[in-house]
Amino acid sequence: MRRFGMGLVVAITAIVTAVVTSLFWIVAYSIALPGGRMASGDEADSPTSGADLVVGPAGLAVPVAGVRTQDLVDTYSQARAGGARSHDAIDIMAPAGRPVIAAADGMVEKLFFSEGGGGISAYVRSPDRRWIYYYAHLQGYAPGLREGVRVERGDPIGTVGSTGNAAAAGPHLHFAVYRMAPGQDWHEGTPINPYPLLAGEGAAAR
Repeated sequence: MRRFGMGLVVAITAIVTAVVTSLFWIVAYSIALPGGRMASGDEADSPTSGADLVVGPAGLAVPVAGVRTQDLVDTYSQARAGGARSHDAIDIMAPAGRPVIAAADGMVEKLFFSEGGGGISAYVRSPDRRWIYYYAHLQGYAPGLREGVRVERGDPIGTVGSTGNAAAAGPHLHFAVYRMAPGQDWHEGTPINPYPLLAGEGAAAR
């Protein structure tokens, strides 16, 4: 009887050890190392499928899920700050909480918060380092998103919001594209109008 009890304790201990070890490796695998891809579990939460991803003629995906190219409006040249500056981006209107997705492959170079500007925002640099894709006024970041993580076109970035200087009554994604010269930092670069890249002739669902 004592031998049976000792065997039961050993069996239970082995099972508990196996479960704890498995949980450890599941958690470890789900954490992306700097420069690594987002964890597979995070990728599974991507709000788009191949059939849903809307891609413009330049190969950029419309960065808000459910928005069609014909829904986009060119606000690139609109005046801001009382006419003191140009918008240099487009506003993609959508309900708060709508998924924001990566327009292109790249690495998350900077996650930034600006109370009087873009609010919760993300800067993603292209693999060739020649472009920065800027996503601003987010409500929040996607699980697992952090600096140094690689994303692919269609991966989740966050959700549409109105943080920073955006009006709460008009949640939207402020989306900008910057051409980067060698050595330029995440907050530098020359703005390029994203509208024709997303909504030009030939835009279609992939």
